[in-house]
Amino acid sequence: MQTKKKLFLAAVPAAACVAALGAGVPAAHAADSWSYQANLAPVALNTPNGAASGHVMIMIKGDQATVSETVSGLADKLPTDKKTLDALGIPVAFAGAPFPHVQHVHIDGGGMCPTASADTNGDGVISTVEGQPAYGKIGTTLSVKGDTSAKAATDVTKAPGGANFTYKRTFTINQATLSAIKANKGVIVVHGLNPATAPKASLTTANSLGVTLPGASKKLALIGTAPALCGKLVQSQMNTMPTGGVQTGGGGTSGIQDQGLFYGAGALLLGAGAVLTGRRRFGKQH
Repeated sequence: MQTKKKLFLAAVPAAACVAALGAGVPAAHAADSWSYQANLAPVALNTPNGAASGHVMIMIKGDQATVSETVSGLADKLPTDKKTLDALGIPVAFAGAPFPHVQHVHIDGGGMCPTASADTNGDGVISTVEGQPAYGKIGTTLSVKGDTSAKAATDVTKAPGGANFTYKRTFTINQATLSAIKANKGVIVVHGLNPATAPKASLTTANSLGVTLPGASKKLALIGTAPALCGKLVQSQMNTMPTGGVQTGGGGTSGIQDQGLFYGAGALLLGAGAVLTGRRRFGKQH
């Protein structure tokens, strides 16, 4: 009996050491958690310095990504003048509607935002296609609901809109985007230029995607699809989501509420040719 007691007591320090060592080892899921952020700055040539800005935080745990974003200073509403609308390739039915800003995580390019040298045709504006060598193809669409794949890349009915907006959504992130972000090849791009400050060529040149809006007599001008804000994703030391302007979301489809999407005869897929809608969205996520 005495021998058993000695053996038990001898085992206690060893067990305590093992427990102490174990306490310092992160749980298995912790190794699958990361946080990244990007400061959104005006794209050279397309948006004047200081005119617009934004910040994006992406918290990733396993294959779940929670994206929080604040943006200000972008194009607010579409013009109301019929002559101006015709010149831009925008149907009169959408006059005065909030300007939609499709946005994405671009991947597998140079992992950077385009500089003025990206304007290869020298027209004074960087098109979506001209910016691709810098930021790459679309990996994930930052939509407010539904599909987040590249297939939803130009669906304005799922895009935030207006000059200023906040965005928060949790969704399953695809492996290609996740791998690119970890490899420092992830770039956030927000599209849609402000007609009041955009380069002249963006008002008179057709978009690089060949989009013609239903009911328009000509292709949509570059202002509709050209990159306005851009920011490279870098690993963040933050382990919590920022508080304040960005509201907490609820569930996988939490996003912009009433932020200026179009009402109309259906949904426009820029590049796929569906119809612009004009639903206005105001307020915060909940």
